Amino acid sequence: MDPLASLLQSFSLHAGVFYTGNICGIHDFERDTQRGHLHLIRSGDVQVRGVTRRRFAVTEPTLMFLPRPDQHRLVADDGAGADVVCATVQFGGSGINPITASLPDLVMVSLSQLPGVDALLDLMFDEAFHEHPGRQGVLDRLCEVLMVRLLRHCMAQGLTQGGTLAGLADARIGPVLAALHESPQLQWDLPGMAHRAGMSRARFAERFREVTGQTPADYLASWRVLTAQRLLARGVAIKQVALEVGYGSASALSRAFVRKIGMAPGAWTAQPV
Repeated sequence: MDPLASLLQSFSLHAGVFYTGNICGIHDFERDTQRGHLHLIRSGDVQVRGVTRRRFAVTEPTLMFLPRPDQHRLVADDGAGADVVCATVQFGGSGINPITASLPDLVMVSLSQLPGVDALLDLMFDEAFHEHPGRQGVLDRLCEVLMVRLLRHCMAQGLTQGGTLAGLADARIGPVLAALHESPQLQWDLPGMAHRAGMSRARFAERFREVTGQTPADYLASWRVLTAQRLLARGVAIKQVALEVGYGSASALSRAFVRKIGMAPGAWTAQPV
């Protein structure tokens, strides 16, 4: 399995298209701590406010993705308006995940810069602006495909801000991260990771931190805790979880939880959903 597919298997992608059509005037969007917002501008001029410190204009077909959207606003001309598709995007069961953490607050790409998506966009716009049977389900799935294409573009063009996506895009670090993600229960150490990368320990540790922003040991601990959270949320017993993520005992996992998220596993699972 390729590294991005493996990551998306751990943090499943769900998109929900909530608006399609021509917008005129002011359209406000509230802060969302659990989901990203995608705005696909098909045609027309749109002013964007609240995403960056300065308002800016979109004047060509563009895809905007806000991984951690604060309150923001799209403003279109009252006469001509603009054709848009708006959707929520969620990875896994919460707004905290290594995919969106790897992206800047705004990813904005001209549709002309996304190679090979013309047929996808034609199909998406056909569904968006017509009342075909099953339209919502088709739109949601097409939006998910578009997001995967956007993630590929971000990795290929260096649009990440470190973290997991940047690591997966790196020729040396990527295979190591893929192996960690696939088998966190193994007894990973720095010499073993460096050997897999084909680098010296010192150079690997330096390169890993340059690319991801974390040390190898800290990244591994974070991934193990994230994996443990997913397993605990499914009702797996803590002793079994500890074994599956590479800790020898429930107490060792509890210590890692406290270091990473400030509370023990029991307190975390007892939180209201």
